[in-house]
Amino acid sequence: MSHPIIPPGAWLGLLGGGQLGRMFCMAAQSMGYRVAVLDPGAESPAGTVADLHIRRDYLDPQGLEELARLCKGVTTEFENVPAKALEFLAGHCLVSPMASSVAIAQDRIREKQFIEATGVAVAPHLVVRNAADLDAPPAALFPGILKVARLGYDGKGQARVASAQEARAAFAGFGEVPCVLEKRLALKTEISVVVARTRTTGVAVFPVAENEHRGGILDTSVAPARIDDALAEAARSGALRIAAALDYVGVLCVEFFVLDDGAVLVNEIAPRPHNSGHYTIDACVTSQFEQQVRVLAGLPLGDTRQHTPAVMLNILGESWRGSHAADPPPWERLLGHGSAKLHLYGKSQARPGRKMGHVTVLGVTLDDALASAASVRALIAP
Repeated sequence: MSHPIIPPGAWLGLLGGGQLGRMFCMAAQSMGYRVAVLDPGAESPAGTVADLHIRRDYLDPQGLEELARLCKGVTTEFENVPAKALEFLAGHCLVSPMASSVAIAQDRIREKQFIEATGVAVAPHLVVRNAADLDAPPAALFPGILKVARLGYDGKGQARVASAQEARAAFAGFGEVPCVLEKRLALKTEISVVVARTRTTGVAVFPVAENEHRGGILDTSVAPARIDDALAEAARSGALRIAAALDYVGVLCVEFFVLDDGAVLVNEIAPRPHNSGHYTIDACVTSQFEQQVRVLAGLPLGDTRQHTPAVMLNILGESWRGSHAADPPPWERLLGHGSAKLHLYGKSQARPGRKMGHVTVLGVTLDDALASAASVRALIAP
């Protein structure tokens, strides 16, 4: 079966206007493509750099028809795109990832059941669909974390609970929507793997990243991860198994927990480029965003080799003194570190917890990168 190639010069479409879409636009444009973004926001990070911003809702018929008429291929930049939008577009142009893949990642319950069915381990958990499910939950799940099944991200829609009583209260606080009660585990570290997979099942895997979160938001990624080869291989194998089972086409991130005893468990999957893969822009032969373009366009996958050790630091709204980004961190001092690569997302308002940009610090060795990153971190600390 032949698979069409979309050559440079054509239009590519994007559902979503966030910073991931902004970086996709830049990668696509550098390869000669034009990009149309469908997003309802007035000043979205992706919409402001796209060749065309279709400012309409994701299910707006006129907006979808315009995108389908103009573009040869469409991709997504966040996982909560309505599946009906992807299904409509798939009838008119190439779409990656497929609606079926995205639908699994949109629901924690389906996601965990799917991953378990592949034979890859997940954390002990209980599906909570109604209050009765919390009448007598297994004591072994406490202390735990109650997570809403849909629309939770960056720590939102999650509550730490120490008992069944606290779990019931959190469930009520979430509006009694379906949830997952997950055991809180003793973690040694958290890691992630970004995989690219084509329509012809060609695959490429980026080096494993080691991640640190604060307040449920990714704070730092270190690449390559400071783990042994066996652990890295286990993570890569798990990610590839999940991508194959999904029949995934696109860029996929799989996040893992590494326990104190060395066990590796999947935390969650993201059917798109990922914050922990931003280091690939400056430290790899091919970035995760260029890879997303290549997959959508039916082009050969790029080399994922990492040529420079890197530490990626998220820059949140707390780094600004004013809410309108009028008093930002001292960029000139940050860029005084010659190995620091600054990426700002074009957001006009700085709010606590809002991702305003990131900086990737490179080094001849990983120790060099870590030392420079510590100095840079001090400049963007709240």
